[in-house]
Amino acid sequence: MFGDKPVQPGPALERHHFTSRSLGSQQIGFLLGSCGIQVALTSEACLKGLPKTAAGEVVAFKGWPRLHWFVTEHLAKTPKDWLPTPRLTDDTPAYIEYTTDKDGSVMGVTVTRSAMLSHCRMLTQSCNYTEGENMVCVLDFKRETGLWHSVLTSVLNGMHVVFIPYALMKVNPASWMQMITKYRASVAVVKSRDLHWGLLATKDHKDISLSSLRLLLVGDGANPWSLSSCDQFLSVFQAKGLRPDAVCPCASSSECLTVSVRRPGRAGVNATGRGVLSMSGLSFGVVRVDQENSLTSLTLQDCGQVMPGCVIVVVKMEGPSYVCKTDEVGEICVSSEATGSQYWGLAGLTNSTFKVQALLADGKPLSDALYTRSGLLGFLGPGGLVFVCGSRDGLMTVTGRKHNADDIIATVLAVEPMKFIYRGRIAVFSIRVLRDERICVIAEQRPDCSEEESFQWMSRVLQAVDSIHQVGLYCLALVPPNYLPKTPLGGIHLSECKRRFLEGTLHPANVLLCPHTCVTNLPKPREVHSDVGPASVMVGNIVQGNRLASAQGRDMGIVDEESDSARKYQFISEILRWRAVSTSEHVIFTLLNAKGGVAQLLSCSQLHKRAERVGSLLLERAKINTGDHVALIFPPGIDLICAFYGCLYVGAVPVTIRPPHPQNLQTTLPTVRMIVDVSKSVLVLSNQNVIKLLKSKEASNVVDIKSWPVTLDTDDMPKKKLTAMYRAPTAEMLAYLDFSVSTTGMLAGIKMSHAAVTSLCRSMKLACELYPSRHIALCLDPYCGLGFALWCLSSVYSGHHSILIPPSEVEVNPALWLTAVSQYRVRDTFCSYGVMELCTKGLGSSVQQLKSRGVSLACVRTCVVVAEERPRINLSTSFSKLFSALGLSPRAVSTSFGCRVNVAICLQGASSPEPSCVYVDLRALRNDRVSLVERGSPHSLCLLESGKLLPGVKVIIANPDTKGQCGDSHLGEIWVQCPHNASGYFSIYGEESEYGEHFNARLVTGSTGEVYARTGYLGFLRRTETVTSQSVPGIASESTDLADLSALSINAAPADSGELHDAVFVVGALDETVMLRGMRYHPIDIENSVMRCHKKIAECAVFTWTNLLVVVVELDGSESEALDLVPLVTSAVLEEHHLIVGVAVVVDPGVVPINSRGEKQRMHLRDGFLADQLDPIYVAYNM
Repeated sequence: MFGDKPVQPGPALERHHFTSRSLGSQQIGFLLGSCGIQVALTSEACLKGLPKTAAGEVVAFKGWPRLHWFVTEHLAKTPKDWLPTPRLTDDTPAYIEYTTDKDGSVMGVTVTRSAMLSHCRMLTQSCNYTEGENMVCVLDFKRETGLWHSVLTSVLNGMHVVFIPYALMKVNPASWMQMITKYRASVAVVKSRDLHWGLLATKDHKDISLSSLRLLLVGDGANPWSLSSCDQFLSVFQAKGLRPDAVCPCASSSECLTVSVRRPGRAGVNATGRGVLSMSGLSFGVVRVDQENSLTSLTLQDCGQVMPGCVIVVVKMEGPSYVCKTDEVGEICVSSEATGSQYWGLAGLTNSTFKVQALLADGKPLSDALYTRSGLLGFLGPGGLVFVCGSRDGLMTVTGRKHNADDIIATVLAVEPMKFIYRGRIAVFSIRVLRDERICVIAEQRPDCSEEESFQWMSRVLQAVDSIHQVGLYCLALVPPNYLPKTPLGGIHLSECKRRFLEGTLHPANVLLCPHTCVTNLPKPREVHSDVGPASVMVGNIVQGNRLASAQGRDMGIVDEESDSARKYQFISEILRWRAVSTSEHVIFTLLNAKGGVAQLLSCSQLHKRAERVGSLLLERAKINTGDHVALIFPPGIDLICAFYGCLYVGAVPVTIRPPHPQNLQTTLPTVRMIVDVSKSVLVLSNQNVIKLLKSKEASNVVDIKSWPVTLDTDDMPKKKLTAMYRAPTAEMLAYLDFSVSTTGMLAGIKMSHAAVTSLCRSMKLACELYPSRHIALCLDPYCGLGFALWCLSSVYSGHHSILIPPSEVEVNPALWLTAVSQYRVRDTFCSYGVMELCTKGLGSSVQQLKSRGVSLACVRTCVVVAEERPRINLSTSFSKLFSALGLSPRAVSTSFGCRVNVAICLQGASSPEPSCVYVDLRALRNDRVSLVERGSPHSLCLLESGKLLPGVKVIIANPDTKGQCGDSHLGEIWVQCPHNASGYFSIYGEESEYGEHFNARLVTGSTGEVYARTGYLGFLRRTETVTSQSVPGIASESTDLADLSALSINAAPADSGELHDAVFVVGALDETVMLRGMRYHPIDIENSVMRCHKKIAECAVFTWTNLLVVVVELDGSESEALDLVPLVTSAVLEEHHLIVGVAVVVDPGVVPINSRGEKQRMHLRDGFLADQLDPIYVAYNM
């Protein structure tokens, strides 16, 4: 330290208890770098302890400059002619002491040579130091009080110092008192912690004598428990010769050095002082006296008088530095020759800390003097006594009232702590959530403390803090022993603790959040005004010139219903028979297996023959009557398609059902059973494997297997031709039933007529330009909605070749779908979100490998995700980005939209313009409004258009409550009118009356005569200019279809660039939304916020339970991390959605049920939660 090197601005005092992950060491490295430090002086013992590289050199610490480590022991004798460098000027820096601010940033306080010397002289004068005295120092000699007294002032006065290292104190807490006794020391420099430890070491008290001690300097006299430590210590050790006037608290800070110290051996009326102050008064920043022994009082002791030659002022904590009134608490500022001069290299912070002008009430300066802020909060008492009641770093301002971290700790400790927690191991800090500070308390619990005990203790702490400080705690967490990050000398590393808490790496063992009680600044709940009727809205739109929201896909063209060719092809079964004759060898289906090989091929005639055999099976074995309902329970594949057409051939009505999952019969089999029952199926058609499963012992535990209808196996069929084909008398007759379970757990079956089937196929043929020469790859579930139509109907109608890839095979081999697309050079492919996610997660690291195997996706023109929800932008964007390396065009990926009333409303066609996106304000959305904002603005949500409206589809937006038509860009329910609408619900499990009008809804304003089907989805229309892809030739040019079908092919010219087009934006299903505090929330928005708040959250779902918001998160990590998620989830939802999470449930990955479309089954999850079946890792009930 005194062998100063002229190269640097002065030694930076540094501590070397480093582990390679030493806390905050990166910040210190930054400081060392900015000071230009190149040499580190150290001892052999310390050098030994540093981590080394294989070459034996000290590892480079993260963020540190390159250092030369120089050991100061065993140096050679100085040569006789060596002279120190000429004396430097007084204002050059003598040393730089590091200090940290509230958030852990490290600054270097620069102390000049003159300030260092002046300070030593001041200490000498106020502590009466003389040559030859013996001093015992327990403090860290590298900074603050320890450095000033035991290293600098002791050298100035020629005193003998005995240092007690922290490691020794841990082993023998009485060692410092034994040294005083042994060396008859007159001075001891300690902290109140050492007094407390010394008191506890009772077995060592007998030989101790403290009669030689004239000064017991308490270096942290500014904290609230130093008073009790001093008092207790004095009462025990007065008998051992300790003089009451030897105990001297002091106040100090790195910036101001010593602010005040009580003089030893003092006498006189104002030599010491105590104040019993009202805690409530202090929280408002004023000094008010309270009764002794009142629970809400704080007893302070003075920190002595101002230092010789110093001036102290107390200024306001916030805003300009006005001088406080005598009864106000403010920040203590010091003007003297002995303060720090700057934060090294930080000019702005230096000016606001070291060059403060004290202002009078009228704004004029108090004097010309410049003051230095000490970071200590307090006031001045009678006779120049300084009282400190907190620090700027420990200050927490909650709803305008100020609380001091140390006072909260003192209260927490007062709740019979010793049984449950360790005394010195508590961290208190505030975090900003929803525009205010929230107090968090983290304590280390004892190892033998049960969960029950810790919760009792936590609830007592909440009550104590509430009654004494009138403030609510936001979060109270207990961590296992020794989990809180420490500073090198054993204190709590507060900023690191806070960082870990906010980052979710603190790993608490118990946690209690109280957002309900302490968050009092939530916006008022919304009140809905019902006095504005639909007619007023209509008039408003007209007056403002706002277009009414209505849009349609392109015209299907007029088909002469009476012409022979049209009549002939009203039925998909007749089109199949015609194809079997005219293009018998044309392959229309290829089923792939997990290895990418062909599992089965099917030509038009093979399909026709197999369908005939199924038909004769139904007639002969089952004696089926026309109009009977037949359940088809097949895995995704070709058997399903053959069975479907077999039913149509004999006039039966097929119902396609996904087989139960062998590993999960408990939840999947009841659904199968329910669909069979609700659809009134008289027969089950299936294959051998599935029938075995349905009749297995495991299945009998779940449902009554004797009550299944007659079950026939299509693996065992007669080889007979059908004598006569069934033909329905009109195309309005029922073709098939389509059953699906919504995410809200609703099972709904819709009726699809023959006319709707051919109309849907024709609409898709026009939009996607489908002809026999085309290859289309399908990787989705074929049981309901558009997935079924693509898998079973579309190829037969348009004649194109469908490559069928069951999603279950993609689970085995994630590259299967994309490899097949590349191999068959597929231009149009359809998948589900589940498949897209499998590819994104499963192939992230193997894109280069696929590239080297020659997989190219440059051939793909459209890749459509078949969905019944708001487009998942994040997923489709990451999919596009990831596979752009394989040539996938970013414009190719889009989503379709369908629902129960109409399975295909929007679909990105072959020559459609690129899907547009808009940014809307989430807060407006909650209030059922669409407010368009710029990209990147706060609270913005990006919405992607759901493909283009299919030919023949007309949609309008209507207010779901008033049934009035909405204007352009206004949120409402999407209503649809179209020849391929379903003809009604076959049955809806639950209340049927409510849904009757879903299919024949009429507007009350505008064109009231037209009939629409209500989709049950909220969305809006927005007219935009199209950005068309390169002109695509009209359909006829490529049409190699047969003459008989040409009557149905209308030439569709591509949209001209710059033409206006109506984009449909889907926001979400009405059934799914949750109404909280008068606002409508879409679960996906809350879930997205939760997913972002911690990297270990794999999946998340929310639902409501008795007006409480329940958040279920899947933890992809070890169970010790489960409780890290609770505060983060609670804060994220509060901050972004102004909602309080009532219950946070942490579960294992895979608990949130996901259906075949990749949608979360939130209601199933809710039922599981209420029935206590989730087996959670942790359930947190927020108070």
